[in-house]
Amino acid sequence: VILKDLASQLAKEKKKECELQFLELIEERAVECFMKVKGDKKRVCANVDLYSGFIYDMLGIPKEIYTPLFAMSRIVGWCANRIEELNFDDRKIIRPAYKNVIDPQEFISMDKR
Repeated sequence: VILKDLASQLAKEKKKECELQFLELIEERAVECFMKVKGDKKRVCANVDLYSGFIYDMLGIPKEIYTPLFAMSRIVGWCANRIEELNFDDRKIIRPAYKNVIDPQEFISMDKR
């Protein structure tokens, strides 16, 4: 909600209200679609990243930097999640879609890659 408000303010300043309206339409339709497909009344909210990429664009940040920014902002949570999975049998936090699809591999140091 906070980032969406900031995106709105910046969109006005940068004359990108049409693009913001498009994102808001996507958000609205996605919520409706989830409710229809899931068949329940639980309302899903847009992830902060719906508006973060738009803000990055308005700030002139190169697209190649978007993914590293995304990852940097989440790495601590990802690490905490993994530590809990490995160390706390009775409090595992595992996302239902998480599945390791590769065989364990030996670490190869950078100088040998």
